[in-house]
Amino acid sequence: MNIYLSLLIGTIRNALRAWQDVELENLALRHQLAILMRSARRPRLEPADRLLWCWLSRRWSRWRSAVVVVQPDTIVRWHRTAWRHYWTWRSRRPPGRPRISAEVRDLIQRLAGDNPRWGAVRIQGELL
Repeated sequence: MNIYLSLLIGTIRNALRAWQDVELENLALRHQLAILMRSARRPRLEPADRLLWCWLSRRWSRWRSAVVVVQPDTIVRWHRTAWRHYWTWRSRRPPGRPRISAEVRDLIQRLAGDNPRWGAVRIQGELL
């Protein structure tokens, strides 16, 4: 009797939830089942699996209740690592100022040598 009551309550609760929550939970459970089916003993997670769980953790507020294969803290750690790698990739550029061509450098030195009273502002103005 107790099992039927819990099934009835679960069915009513699922009927009242948003469709998006049900679809995301279905995706999460099916994905975990696929992971367990392809692994012999210990589940081996690939980078695509980690990306899916990071995406689910951002899109679905109840993702922690559906995780069985790994601990929720592990997924949070993956998410932080993914963001760190993303921003490292996004902000990559050579360090320091861009190089000045040899011709411009020679011109600056010639202007400074020919006109000793000119300062940096005047030389910059002449270059412009």
